[in-house]
Amino acid sequence: MSEILWLFSIGLGTWYWWDTMRAQEAAREAGLRACQQTNVQFLDDTVERKRQWLRRNTQGRVQLCRLYFFEFTSDGSQRYQGRIVMFGQRLREVEMDAYRMPPE
Repeated sequence: MSEILWLFSIGLGTWYWWDTMRAQEAAREAGLRACQQTNVQFLDDTVERKRQWLRRNTQGRVQLCRLYFFEFTSDGSQRYQGRIVMFGQRLREVEMDAYRMPPE
């Protein structure tokens, strides 16, 4: 019995790691796309997971939700923050701090 529990734990840990990596890559792509659409520079080519929680989706199934932060710059001198919320593997929202437009 303990062997089955041990294998289940390893399987669950592997699934969690794999799901987290997929969600992080989707969040990184969403942050990069948001920066490209607003003509700002996506910094460090990465996102940082700040929080995760469980919630029910519209079908009533429990899913993992994750909050990611990223940084961007509009003029190269100041960093601003953006936030990405993922529900499972789906993008829920992208928010970006107000930023200074570079002079023309």
